Amino acid sequence: MKTPPKLRPDTLRIIPLGGLGDVGRNMASFEINGEILLVDCGVLFPDENHPGVDLILPALHLLDDRLDDVVGLVLTHGHEDHIGAVPFLLRRRPDIPVHGSKLTLALVREKLKEHRIRGFDLREMAAGSTTSAGGFDLEFLAVNHSIPDALAVHIATAAGTVLHTGDFKMDQLPLDKRLTDLRGFARVGEKGLDLFMVDSTNAETPGFTTLEKDIQPAMERVFSHASGRLIVACFASHVHRVQQVMDEAVRHGRKVCYVGRSMVRNMTIAAQLGYLNVPGNTLIALDDLEKYPDDKVVIISTGSQGEPLSALARIANHEHPVITAGEGDVVLLASSLIPGNENSVYRVINGLVKNGVKVVHKGNALVHVSGHASAGELLYCYNLVQPRNVMPVHGEVRHLVANGELAIATGVPRENTVIVEDGAVVDLRDGKARVVGRLESGYVFVDGTTVDAVGDSQLDDRRILGEEGFISAIAVVNLHSGELVEGPIVTARGFVDGEGLFDEISAEIARALRDALTEGADDTHQLQQLMRRRLGRWVSRAYRARPMIVPVVLST
Repeated sequence: MKTPPKLRPDTLRIIPLGGLGDVGRNMASFEINGEILLVDCGVLFPDENHPGVDLILPALHLLDDRLDDVVGLVLTHGHEDHIGAVPFLLRRRPDIPVHGSKLTLALVREKLKEHRIRGFDLREMAAGSTTSAGGFDLEFLAVNHSIPDALAVHIATAAGTVLHTGDFKMDQLPLDKRLTDLRGFARVGEKGLDLFMVDSTNAETPGFTTLEKDIQPAMERVFSHASGRLIVACFASHVHRVQQVMDEAVRHGRKVCYVGRSMVRNMTIAAQLGYLNVPGNTLIALDDLEKYPDDKVVIISTGSQGEPLSALARIANHEHPVITAGEGDVVLLASSLIPGNENSVYRVINGLVKNGVKVVHKGNALVHVSGHASAGELLYCYNLVQPRNVMPVHGEVRHLVANGELAIATGVPRENTVIVEDGAVVDLRDGKARVVGRLESGYVFVDGTTVDAVGDSQLDDRRILGEEGFISAIAVVNLHSGELVEGPIVTARGFVDGEGLFDEISAEIARALRDALTEGADDTHQLQQLMRRRLGRWVSRAYRARPMIVPVVLST
């Protein structure tokens, strides 16, 4: 770590808090003259190296002492890796002004309700609109992505200007007719752009990203040849893909059933706001699924990334309470693989195939296209905007480096191409961006109701002991005299950490043991079960977790 120098007046400091080095938890901090603007606030979903972890947050701890200096949060679009951590930020300070498009804010509003956060300040921004947040002048530009209503943001400050693309591509025939605003990009470039922060996800992919409409023939073939139950798995926020499935379902006389809480919530919001066209008498509820023949229904499900608790994974494992899939059924994975999820996805595919299901995916049919600009589109943008400095964002290190090389190929000086990972401190002053330090920006884990209480040592234990670790409780009793001699002593491995964590529950278990002994309990197994029940209820209520519980009662 290199401690950055004190920020000079009229200098813009940029710190990526997530999203540079992995695909997810996108967030960046911009600071000038004591004021901070945040762009995006997303989550990273855990993989098999993070047992028991629910979500991974950006480095929000770097803001803990500066929350009062935050003048706004800009959200570029409504995907989880850009908005999923908003509730965890607003828990710290609910009234931070949040700027975003209509659909993005609608999705955020539902999240905040679920987290019971009140007093929030959501400010709707349309493409082409402008506003100010402290010393930051903001202009929002339409970009095309795999979710409607995505925005790039142009940030003007006393130190210079920044164009942050968010996630984008340049689909020239988009399903929603909403093109990336290349005229706006060009106008920004003509005024002089000091720093271009560009989506890197597809920087290694040559050419231009395939058009969304080009997957329609493959999808039509899947529907035409499916003689049994058809299940389509995609991201719960991929409104465009759901619209394509909806249209094919109507053409082939199938009803549509959403499965998965996030899918139901997001598509309901999208339909209410007019982003999703749902013909009348098309949707059916999960409870009504059995009323229709298998060949008259299409199920749109979550679980395209192999998430263990998702609807698709439960179907593959014969664990779903309503839906089964077997011989003659088809599962269509209408999504790409997020790096790190390969093993989980292939595990689900193998489970389905073993059950006799035909699985159609990107590897064997053109059933998904990316939402990100490929190398040809990025080159086009660099030539169009002609920035003084470039800072690739959104992607693994290989993506960032590949994006930087594209910028250099179009004439951006190598010394003005800033390739950094999370925690780097970049200062923009006098038209020059340079790295001046680095801060600790490690993962922040959400485990049940706890945030940042699980560290690397707990994860190491969990990899050995199980997904949520274990808790042991040891007590010594005298069954003859009916006394609690010692304990209980409660310890844990692989569970959340914290001084005095078990003090309250230890006292509660001690009282329960004394009461049981006073009432004549004379069986150590009975007392162990009592300890197990008390610990289980406590950990479920306080942490929404299910670690292994090992109670031991010794009799003297």
